[in-house]
Amino acid sequence: MSERSACTLVASEHWKDDPEAEDFPAAESYLSLLVGEEAAAKLAKALRKERSLKHYAGEGPPSGCGPATARVQRLRGSRRFQEVKQGDKLSPVLLVQGVPLWVADGYHRICASYHLDEKTQVPCRVVARTH
Repeated sequence: MSERSACTLVASEHWKDDPEAEDFPAAESYLSLLVGEEAAAKLAKALRKERSLKHYAGEGPPSGCGPATARVQRLRGSRRFQEVKQGDKLSPVLLVQGVPLWVADGYHRICASYHLDEKTQVPCRVVARTH
């Protein structure tokens, strides 16, 4: 994904409208490794508070999600991946703007979406690093 990707209002059939409650503590935990606990808590709070979703066109698989990786082979055979193929929905991705872009929670969902539909629009909650 890039910041220049086209933003649309079209949601994919594989995506929920809102993140799951457990996505925020996961994001905070990951972000604490990057910026410390206090700053991570502020960013997680901002992600919870942000209600709008932006949809970004994927421009190919994220690094490590290509078809040749063992991780993807396990993903395609996983029960959860099969459930999504049959209609279960994925939570939106949680992003923190900046260079580099931080995927606070949902990297595996980006990979899964690419392998479900290479042209999918990925819904994201996005906040700036300045929170």
